Amino acid sequence: MRRINSASKPLKGEVSVDADKSISHRAVIFSALAQGKSAIKNFLQASDTLSTCSCLRQLGIKIAARDSEMQVYGRGLSGFSEPHMVLDCGNSGTTMRLMAGLLSAQPFFSILNGDESLNQRPMKRIIEPLGIMGANIQARQNGNYPPLVIRGSILSGLRYQLPVASAQVKSALMLAALKADSETLLSEPQKSRDHSERMLTAMGADIAINGQEIKIKPGKELQAMEFLVPGDISSAAFFMVAASIIPGSELLIRNVGVNPSRAGIIEILNKMGARIKLENERTISGEAVADIIVKHSPLRAVNIDGAVIPRLIDEIPILAVAMALAEGKSTVRGAAELRVKETDRIAAISTELAKMGADIREQPDGFVINGKPDSLQGARVVSKGDHRIAMSLAVAALASKGESVIGDSEVVNISFPRFWDLLNTIT
Repeated sequence: MRRINSASKPLKGEVSVDADKSISHRAVIFSALAQGKSAIKNFLQASDTLSTCSCLRQLGIKIAARDSEMQVYGRGLSGFSEPHMVLDCGNSGTTMRLMAGLLSAQPFFSILNGDESLNQRPMKRIIEPLGIMGANIQARQNGNYPPLVIRGSILSGLRYQLPVASAQVKSALMLAALKADSETLLSEPQKSRDHSERMLTAMGADIAINGQEIKIKPGKELQAMEFLVPGDISSAAFFMVAASIIPGSELLIRNVGVNPSRAGIIEILNKMGARIKLENERTISGEAVADIIVKHSPLRAVNIDGAVIPRLIDEIPILAVAMALAEGKSTVRGAAELRVKETDRIAAISTELAKMGADIREQPDGFVINGKPDSLQGARVVSKGDHRIAMSLAVAALASKGESVIGDSEVVNISFPRFWDLLNTIT
């Protein structure tokens, strides 16, 4: 539980947010598949990514942690060992879905399990296409929910149109395709985050990209390499919105990954009238990185739907806070994917912001907010066990009148363990 009072002064200074969760997951999994020793600098030490490390260790991969660096001793595409125990994915959907793709092509038996929240998240979206490739995966409720029981086998390539733009589904199928007996062609309805394509190509995988189509030719071993993980734009988003809505604020957020397939939050905040500037733009380990300067500015309403949704799906809860304090009617459509995250994020952010006085109406695939500056009041709210809901409510509390109490606030450790400490340094 956390008690937060309204900000008594502008937010000033500079912060460096925790490392990118998506890239950290992929770096350690891909390094395990490579030949030889890889080094991952600025690896995110959070609950979700440590679940991935734990699973890989049980598969025979040596991983040595030195401060914020992970050294991974890869054993190649076929170097994994059958685990003696159930693989615990914790709360991490990325861990379970990517590991399912990897394990489907390994010649042994394995079980992937999660916590209560993860075991309510849909897995048919990976089980069905992996099954077409020849994978043998069983799951609860007609093959839809974890635990996943996997009997690895020789896989065939496939041509597959993803029904939703999902980087996790895409990455799971790409991992399976690396060991298939023929090429795989994947097509997305909209472009999702492309870290897997970038990283696997850099490691030597035979991958060709044509628009929203990805062709993977199997058989090439991955080469070990050194990664430097940038700050997570999903974590930076909370500070970007906080600086935008607290009068007089100005923050410098250093070393943030601004990959175009993830930078929808910047595009939408700019449409809302935010004052955001990128400085020191460069490319590190194949990823666009920049320092972000954000200054307070009155915000206006915005409508979000279509192709931008996959590029900011994780940032929609914090954008709801910005919309509640912007002038006018904002809408989010086409974001039904939020209902199958760690919690139903559409319901959670709608319910909890309403407690704080927001005029928000839940819709099947999003919400409608009639925003008004200075409209929020302190309240007792709960995170629903979701890290992004907890951090979004914390930012809302800073812009509210009076004290707010956030229940189950420690869930931020899933993706951003230093969140509360960093927030304290600027408030």
